[in-house]
Amino acid sequence: MRYLFGRVQRFSIVLFAVTLVTFALVNILPGDVAYTIAGMDASEQEVARIRDELGLNAPLVMRYLTWVGNVFTGDWGRSYLTGVPVWTEIAHRLPISLQLMVMAQLIALLLALPAGLICAFRPNSMADRIIGAVGFATVSVPSFMTAILLIYLFSLHLGWLPATGYEPLSAGLWANLRTLILPALSLALVEWTVLMRILRVDMIGVLGENYISLARAKGMSDMRILIVHALRPSSFSLITILGLQVARLMSGTIILEQIFGIPGVGRLLVHAVYTRDFIVIQGCVTFFALAFVVANFIVDLAYAWLDPRVREARAHG
Repeated sequence: MRYLFGRVQRFSIVLFAVTLVTFALVNILPGDVAYTIAGMDASEQEVARIRDELGLNAPLVMRYLTWVGNVFTGDWGRSYLTGVPVWTEIAHRLPISLQLMVMAQLIALLLALPAGLICAFRPNSMADRIIGAVGFATVSVPSFMTAILLIYLFSLHLGWLPATGYEPLSAGLWANLRTLILPALSLALVEWTVLMRILRVDMIGVLGENYISLARAKGMSDMRILIVHALRPSSFSLITILGLQVARLMSGTIILEQIFGIPGVGRLLVHAVYTRDFIVIQGCVTFFALAFVVANFIVDLAYAWLDPRVREARAHG
């Protein structure tokens, strides 16, 4: 409980800092949402009236305290343009972005785990060098460029998958997955190399331990040694990177949702930036920060599950 309380304190400080910086940056952006609502030909009196109705004429500190206080009580505000509650907008689009991120992470793991095992079992072999070269090639290409290449290959040239658009699950599982395969693959091809290299390095160290030599002396198969005895203790750094990749995946979805026309939270954020809908921008960034904090908290809990020594250290710490 002491450990849990300490982590909650740290996360609260992080969230407070993120909300403060986000609010400050949003309010120094050029443009005025009042002009967006009233129109560029509106009179100064009309613009001033709208600003007063939205509370934009209040002091900056008071606006921040009011907004952050409402956020922690569950009121994320309403869009200046549509009047729809911000949390309703986020909750409506969240399952789409979440599905895209989960698919991308699963594809990255499906690529990284077997590749990392092969490279660690035969380091500096031809297979290790080929996989490493392919990995460095894919990680060197930005996700948006990978997306363009995949669209050209699988949509325009082969015609297997749609280039843009989104189909909900109500339209059928395959129809839904077809619209998310390319964006998920675009994200995964950038992320899998990092996972593979981390797993390779850690597993090479684990395979040199005495208990691995003992397992080999007992006649255990190479596959059993790799999967049962070496993979779990080699997963600490991998789990850490998975937690840190949440931020990279969220930033990637912001770009790819625009390219593929997917109506997720990232696209909502970009639209809010274009329209100067500041309350929506603040809500989306705060949500992303909260998601990142929660993901890293889950990573901390995963450490204790993977290694009982972590639980003992926390219990005595």
